[in-house]
Amino acid sequence: MFRNNRMPYFLVALGLMLVSASAMPVGEFEQWKQQQQRSFQEYRDARDREFTAFLEEHWREVEMLKGFVRDEQPKPDVMPVARPRPPEPQPEPVPDRKPVAPPVEEAPPVPVKPEPEVIPPPPAPEPAPVPEQVQKGIRTQVDYFGTRITFYYDPALKLSLPYRLNEPAISRFWSGMSRADYEPLLEQLDRQARALQLNDWGYAVLTNRLAKRLYPSSENKQVLFSWFVLTKTGFDTRVAYDERRVFLLMPSRQQLYDVTYFTYGNERYYAVSLDGAVNRPGSVYTYDGRYPGADKKLDMVIRAKAAKGADIEKRTLSFEYAGRRHTIEAAYEKSRIDYLDTYPQLDLAVYFDSAVGEVAESPLLQQLADAIEGMSEQEAVNFLLRFVQTSFAYRVDASQFGRENYLFPEETIYYPYSDCEDRSVFFAWLVKSLLGLEVVGLNYPGRR
Repeated sequence: MFRNNRMPYFLVALGLMLVSASAMPVGEFEQWKQQQQRSFQEYRDARDREFTAFLEEHWREVEMLKGFVRDEQPKPDVMPVARPRPPEPQPEPVPDRKPVAPPVEEAPPVPVKPEPEVIPPPPAPEPAPVPEQVQKGIRTQVDYFGTRITFYYDPALKLSLPYRLNEPAISRFWSGMSRADYEPLLEQLDRQARALQLNDWGYAVLTNRLAKRLYPSSENKQVLFSWFVLTKTGFDTRVAYDERRVFLLMPSRQQLYDVTYFTYGNERYYAVSLDGAVNRPGSVYTYDGRYPGADKKLDMVIRAKAAKGADIEKRTLSFEYAGRRHTIEAAYEKSRIDYLDTYPQLDLAVYFDSAVGEVAESPLLQQLADAIEGMSEQEAVNFLLRFVQTSFAYRVDASQFGRENYLFPEETIYYPYSDCEDRSVFFAWLVKSLLGLEVVGLNYPGRR
């Protein structure tokens, strides 16, 4: 009934449209037809219509706050040396007239052979092939730290952006992206992220690499593209802008340091940079609220071992223990070091909890496992401690990097110098991996 009642009105409207169109010149008719097609085109996601309208109005000026400083106390320029404690005074012996039992000889400690948790390296996974049904559109390749990845994208994703930034311009950019055929590209990103075992940060960096490929000459378009893709994949992502630049804002499950932020509700939104640069926005405009269903925070912990690449380099480490010289060949991937360099500074717990790549892990642990075979647990711990404390040259971060910079174990192998926090993380990883012992990290801010 509803469809029959409505049909005459639709036919009348269609007839009027055709009559008016027949009176137009051919060029104007084509232009008119394209305009009608655009006006009738529906958003691919029903949420985008309301969000586009929301972006046109609900903005406010905020002052970005300076990032947190982890520890303002300068570190010692020379590695501290633990001085042995003087022996404590013993009480005078009291004569005992009772017969003294002969001393009982204790059995010598039985050497504990550690069971190294050395997992054989898995075969390096190939990047997931792009499924046949999404091989349409424009083909492009992205260099993701030495891995070449092919993507296909809808040319409608290549949008313009006026030089002058304002709310309508950003709203139109979101609207244009949401009307394009973006789902196949999201599927490709997801497949590649799973094949490369990427965590949240790795996925965001991959998105940024693709954005740089699509918009090589516009950092603002790169940020807006990343904002759209990350929001569509469920991340609580927003943007802010000033007179010249657009900034990507994201919350994190772990606290970030030296990263500018603002607070909305009870959540900190950090002005993250996905290429290792440092953003210092001051007064910016951003919006309240969030895209429906996009509520995931960044989890910065590295939980999966990276696939083995082709750019493996080695470093020789030597130290002395119990009068004997030991030499260890440590390996690392320069491409993975470059990836870790994109990380902002994080809570120290992230460095203790993150997994180490197979290239650095397997040969190093195997050599150390062979070296401590037959040692007691205590002696093995002392051996590993001597290795960590004397194989690496000491230098504070301010001298090597110009700022505080905690290192993951692979970075400790790569960089020529390390300090106390770096060695603590490295030592904890070795003890957990080789001896299976629980390790507790204690942080003393402000202590030298």
